[in-house]
Amino acid sequence: QVVLVESGGGLVQPGGSLRLSCAASGSTSNIHAMGWFRHAPGKEREFVAAVRWSGFSTGNTYYADSLKGRFSISRDRDTSTISLQMNSLKPEDTAVYYCAAGRPIRSTLETIQGYTTWGQGTQVTVSS
Repeated sequence: QVVLVESGGGLVQPGGSLRLSCAASGSTSNIHAMGWFRHAPGKEREFVAAVRWSGFSTGNTYYADSLKGRFSISRDRDTSTISLQMNSLKPEDTAVYYCAAGRPIRSTLETIQGYTTWGQGTQVTVSS
């Protein structure tokens, strides 16, 4: 079993930056990919970014098209941690951000169904 714990959310002004982290513990050898999703009020949970954790495409990163260039995902295998660097934040980035882990295939990498373990979520609020 894998347990995920997020940290790093908070309140930031438009144009600012935040860095989220997610630490995995437990049976991390079963993880093939880790990612971030977000859930804004009145909207469905949506894919943000993901990184391959093991296998042929280890280290490959994937992003929602609308977030490329502003968000960056990274991984640290030594600490079983992934991070999400968010720059040039906008009010529409306000959401609860969730870390996820699982064994998605390429077609499910950007879907909720591709992940079996979720963190508790961390609030990101972009407001002046």
